Amino acid sequence: MIKRYPALEICRDSLFAMVETICESFRGGGKLIICGNGGSAADALHIVGELMKGFLLPRKIEKFNPEFVKRAQELFPADVEFFKANLQSALPAVSLVGETSLMTAFANDRTPNLIFAQQIFGLGKRGDVLLAISTSGNSDNVLFAVEVAKIMGIKVVAMTGRRGGRLRHLSDVAICVPADSSYTIQEFHLPIYHMICIAAENEFFGGD
Repeated sequence: MIKRYPALEICRDSLFAMVETICESFRGGGKLIICGNGGSAADALHIVGELMKGFLLPRKIEKFNPEFVKRAQELFPADVEFFKANLQSALPAVSLVGETSLMTAFANDRTPNLIFAQQIFGLGKRGDVLLAISTSGNSDNVLFAVEVAKIMGIKVVAMTGRRGGRLRHLSDVAICVPADSSYTIQEFHLPIYHMICIAAENEFFGGD
């Protein structure tokens, strides 16, 4: 990735650290929780789409989830081949940006600034990782989610811009890409999270 985007060389150490933090969570039975606003909300959904199904590798359930296949054979033998042909092993990830009813209800009844924090409070557990995405690093609803995550013992990794804002200092690992405007920051974020998804997939589903 750095060969294709040499400007990201300065992020090399934080890239490795983020991959390891996320993979450590998956190894321990944790999940990746992702939030962001606007284009970063779209990125959150995109990342979930790459982790919860096969990205570059097939992730066959008979290889990685044999107990599921055995149980399916016992309970629903007529469907087991259909499951084997189509279900793929997943890396557990959830975005906080798509719960329209919850978000609008909470924004109306309480405050919009805590819409992500409320979801972290309800869904998060120690061992999870929160990926906070903010081009400015100063989005209030993202920062409050980070604070709640830290209170709950959830590790925080971040993607942001050159300055990083408050998010840079609140995160366990922060990738601060060398750009200043939102759209150029987001142009760097996409190859970074593709790399993270590829690396995680290879860690758990690579090899023979």
